[in-house]
Amino acid sequence: MGISSALGPAREIALSSGRIRYHDTGTGSPVVFVHGLLVNADIWRGVVPGLAAAGHRCLTPDWPLGSHSIPVPDADLTPTGIADLIAEFLDALDLTDVTIVANDTGGALTQILMTRRPERIGRVVLAAVDCYEVFPPRPFTALVRVAKIPGTIAPLLAPLRSRLLQRLPLAFGWVTKHELPPAIAESYLLPARRSAAIRADLRRFAAGVDNRSTLAAAERFAEVDLPVLVVWSTEDKLFPTELAHRLVADLPKASLRTVDDSYTFVPEDQPELLAELIVEFTRLHAAP
Repeated sequence: MGISSALGPAREIALSSGRIRYHDTGTGSPVVFVHGLLVNADIWRGVVPGLAAAGHRCLTPDWPLGSHSIPVPDADLTPTGIADLIAEFLDALDLTDVTIVANDTGGALTQILMTRRPERIGRVVLAAVDCYEVFPPRPFTALVRVAKIPGTIAPLLAPLRSRLLQRLPLAFGWVTKHELPPAIAESYLLPARRSAAIRADLRRFAAGVDNRSTLAAAERFAEVDLPVLVVWSTEDKLFPTELAHRLVADLPKASLRTVDDSYTFVPEDQPELLAELIVEFTRLHAAP
């Protein structure tokens, strides 16, 4: 949807399995953002301005995770397939020494990416992410299982027109500490609500969600020769801080920073702080 002008102009790029919509703003070393399930590029609207001002080119794609605007019926939407799609996006734009910034489900995809196709990546930020056995996290395990069944997604999303119901744990209540602006909630929920093709993409992704993919990526963490910043909320309801400490212990060049007054969607609850942490990290690990 890309309703925020802070993300820069909307563009499209043709990849082997379909078109991806993305926003592009700023100049300098590239930062590519990977959002999670049932959100889109708008989740980064509070993070991008700080990075662009600090001298980064910020690219915020709408990945095909249920809140995208262009269906990709021919794409491989397994976690590995989307990781390869991200790698193809980097290839198509000839981006090098990229900082990947990921949140939530996007972190699981990024772990697969950095253990499978790391050649264009310079550093990684994992901000409150699925990992190890927790993909998907409770209470969303049952929801993802139900979403695999044809015809179930539309009735699941229909009640979320209500602002009150959007604050339930199975909606945004356990991922955002602070209520989403109405226009942003619509940006996230409207594509799958109004498009059967988008719902079909979402169902295909849900069918492939399995913690075997994150556990397989974790088996290769010792090979990851990239600086990794792990950012975690002290109040996260989905991902306990023990997961953050496991990531830092298993990734050879990882460090941990914690944030307060936030749930899983750190880009929503603490965007300015997240931007500051990313800028500090990229400067500390700038290419020689």
